[in-house]
Amino acid sequence: MTAHDTSLFPKITDQGLADLRTRIGVPIEDTLEPWCHEATRDNIRHYAHGIGDDNPLWCDPAYAKTTKYGGIIALPSFLFSTSRIISGYVGGLSGVHAMWAGADWTWHKPVRRNDEITTTAYLKDLVEHQTRFAGRAIQQIYHVDFFNQDGELVAEADSWCFRTDRDQARERGTKYSEVKAKPPKIYTPDELGRIFKLYADEEIRGATPRYWEDVKEGEALPTMVKGPMTVTGFIAFAQGWGGLYIRANKLNWKQIHKHPGLGIPNRFGIPDCPERVHWDEDLARLVGTPGAYDYGPERCSWLTHHVTNWMGDDGWLRRATCKIRRHNPEGDTLFFSAKVTRKYVENGRALVDIEQSAKNQDDELSVVGTSTVELPRRAG
Repeated sequence: MTAHDTSLFPKITDQGLADLRTRIGVPIEDTLEPWCHEATRDNIRHYAHGIGDDNPLWCDPAYAKTTKYGGIIALPSFLFSTSRIISGYVGGLSGVHAMWAGADWTWHKPVRRNDEITTTAYLKDLVEHQTRFAGRAIQQIYHVDFFNQDGELVAEADSWCFRTDRDQARERGTKYSEVKAKPPKIYTPDELGRIFKLYADEEIRGATPRYWEDVKEGEALPTMVKGPMTVTGFIAFAQGWGGLYIRANKLNWKQIHKHPGLGIPNRFGIPDCPERVHWDEDLARLVGTPGAYDYGPERCSWLTHHVTNWMGDDGWLRRATCKIRRHNPEGDTLFFSAKVTRKYVENGRALVDIEQSAKNQDDELSVVGTSTVELPRRAG
């Protein structure tokens, strides 16, 4: 590296993209082992608690036994823990940064306690973008199907990461120039009190049915809060979700030996995983972000948590989309809002469409999403 060369990381190249395009539509056979093979009581609870969701339908077997399911079921976003592909494990473009940026989910059947989940996946598309964050960016889209032990399709989803040049984002990206110049957010007791009141008032609809007939277009869902964000919270999510590259000792060596571009030397010169941008402030800034930040699938899971709280045990989340708009660095707080935009009957199902978004404490848009919920109808 010359005195004027600021390159620290591999870059996106035309040849690398051409090689990656040959994989489109090809079934993926060699993937990392999923964090969860089965939807056990503990696996479900760990994931739910990792996103701050204490709904008894997923966490309390005695309560869940009284519902129409006869036992606990997995929260919709639990399936993130059963596939590394849907969670952001991307192939190709070795050493180029990947940021999970969105998903489009459809759920067909509940995942019941002790169901065994298997998946099939393929690279669906590559789309080039110009961004304020890093200039040229490649949207890498995968499709994943989820099956239970009986071979039934329980869900399907597309998810995507943006591949970006880390050096370009750090040196010339403009998206976070104002954020990086701001001092860290220090919360006052009054600000924390307002946030904690939203936690105290958070309603889980639970056993009280929300009937389709009672819902009105334009109706707002209660505001939900997540944060203030801490590295502890990011690690809590990783404990339930499993992370992508978090490995110890020999297993870390095997991973980096197999994928040399994966290891990024830490301050001791030790190759370590790129996932540490979620707890390592220095590496997070090296890739162009404001600081250690939350996980993308975590934010998608918060959107679905907002809806499952509202719909109750007898509702069914049919579909949900999520699009990430910015990073949430440590210290941010997100406030989730939503409203019903459409109410209709389709193929005998009583459905409502919901638009969602979340902004941080500075009113900056963090994520947008949509949901389609099937609700019970009143008799007759």
